[in-house]
Amino acid sequence: MQRLHDAGFASYLVGGGVRDALLGLSPKDFDVATNASPEEVKSLFPRNSRIIGRRFRLVHVLFGREMIEVATFRADHASGAGGEVADGGRIVRDNVFGSIEDDAFRRDFTVNALYYNIADDSIVDFVGAMADLEQRLFRLIGEPRQRCEEDPVRVLRAARLSAKLDFFIDEPTLDAMHEVAPELRSVPPARLFEEVLKLFQGGYALKSFERLRELDLLCYLFPATDARLKNQAENELEILHAALHNTDVRIAEGKPVTPYYLLAFMLWGDIFEIAQAAMKQGQSPSESLWQASDRVLPSQLRVTSIPKRFSGPMREIWLMQPQLELYVGKRALSLLESRRFRAAYDFLCLRARFDSDLQECADWWTEVQELDPEDQPDFCENKQSVRKYWGTEGRNKTKGRKRRKRRRSPKKTKTAGDGASSMTKTGDNGG
Repeated sequence: MQRLHDAGFASYLVGGGVRDALLGLSPKDFDVATNASPEEVKSLFPRNSRIIGRRFRLVHVLFGREMIEVATFRADHASGAGGEVADGGRIVRDNVFGSIEDDAFRRDFTVNALYYNIADDSIVDFVGAMADLEQRLFRLIGEPRQRCEEDPVRVLRAARLSAKLDFFIDEPTLDAMHEVAPELRSVPPARLFEEVLKLFQGGYALKSFERLRELDLLCYLFPATDARLKNQAENELEILHAALHNTDVRIAEGKPVTPYYLLAFMLWGDIFEIAQAAMKQGQSPSESLWQASDRVLPSQLRVTSIPKRFSGPMREIWLMQPQLELYVGKRALSLLESRRFRAAYDFLCLRARFDSDLQECADWWTEVQELDPEDQPDFCENKQSVRKYWGTEGRNKTKGRKRRKRRRSPKKTKTAGDGASSMTKTGDNGG
């Protein structure tokens, strides 16, 4: 900002960084607005910047691992060359440059249209944003229906930011959101997945989830999950709440989170139900879960395009659930070496919090990890399988012979003791 100012250009911090600072929060995003063109900004930072975007051209300026987004003041997209609107009012190109006041009125929400001027340490407010901050009110700038139609993803942004800030959404904005929400079905799945990450990885995942349900928007992101919850799947709701809360806790503690862990819980209800039905037809647990994931994932990908780097680990977590419950001896011990063991184990522990039949199994896996490696083999030999959900009937039908029981010399049995709750010993987020 100082370099822009010294070069004779306007230099403002704008948007969420200003909003959050005024609310006493710790800003995470820093966006700069200026009257310099993208090319002029690039010339001031020749070695550490790049011009990006076609729909909305701006400059990314890099400082080590930090990236500052620098945008030229925009005017209304219909006021000159560089703007283009598709049928239905959606903006497809927004490169009409203008003044700072023009820029303020084309931003989405009032509380995102505050400018901090580096020249005199002042706050510039053209849209009544300071009053909205005081009233904790969230509203669109301009005619609400038109602003939502310009970009239907604003409906999700309103839900997310109002949940994060704990603001009320004003009535005209809320009405427009309900009217335009069905247009989310035409938004590219890849863009909706980006919004999913913002909703659930910002440190306020549980609040965002509840706001989505309150506004009936979850159906546009996770239709199968929404349908199950509307059918009073209380146990699934409790598990999801716990997973979302744990994600928020980890982020607050500065710990890493893995998107696939939470996404695996979002789809687990359908996965489990389909797998159980397949097992009743004689299929093994692994075959049943493969079949379930092959049905559930493609349907979800048509809505939000979950990348393979996430969908692959999700499938691995699901497939490891019966293994954690059934495997004994060396097969159980080998699971500790799996790259997805920790995530699958945390997944099991969270399931066990709401299913007492799984708690003993979860505690067993907690205890085996605390043992000296030399003691683990004997301990694993004495594991008792949990067969409530993953009985071996299907596997026995597909095998044509019985396995010979190996004769063993008597060994002293070690007991697992009470153990501590696994939830107090793990991050419970596949971390």
